[in-house]
Amino acid sequence: MTTAHDYSEGIDPEYALKYAIQHMQGDRVEIVEGVIQGGGDAVTPPTWDHEHAAEQIRYQIYARVRELGYVTGSGNLDLPRSANWYVPDIAVVPEALAKGADALVPDQTLLVVEVTSESNAETDRVVKRRRYAEYGAPLYLLVDRVDRTLTLFSRPGRLGYTEVDGPHPFGSPVRLPDPFGIDLDTGRL
Repeated sequence: MTTAHDYSEGIDPEYALKYAIQHMQGDRVEIVEGVIQGGGDAVTPPTWDHEHAAEQIRYQIYARVRELGYVTGSGNLDLPRSANWYVPDIAVVPEALAKGADALVPDQTLLVVEVTSESNAETDRVVKRRRYAEYGAPLYLLVDRVDRTLTLFSRPGRLGYTEVDGPHPFGSPVRLPDPFGIDLDTGRL
């Protein structure tokens, strides 16, 4: 008589889930509140309009990012002790940490940028904003293409960001505070 074996003993479900998505096909496989998004043939690539908005931000911050010894990318951000693994549209991270890292955590970033799409706008506006604050991302810039606004969140805490600058309509300058100290031109978003 064959008996069922409990394979869950000794296996960390968070580790197993995050390990699995790192080995799935697709560039933007995320876990948002325990739900895998993207991967395999089901990946819906970002639209060119979405990519254009991200590129406009990246282009404007690039020189300052390099001066600070940081890099920009859309690499993996792990949120330990949770069923969350994000791939932001842009993350600004220290160059030294980026070399050889599979994933970083939000408090190792200087800035995280999410650009909304019709399919993920609420996730970026609510869930990711809360989680980035909880995990210490110092600045979270929400480029809301649906509402055509930008909002900068800062001063993270367990209950969320305590400072909110915006929403600013596309076309209005948005100030990125120190150490950036630059105004974003949002007219081309």
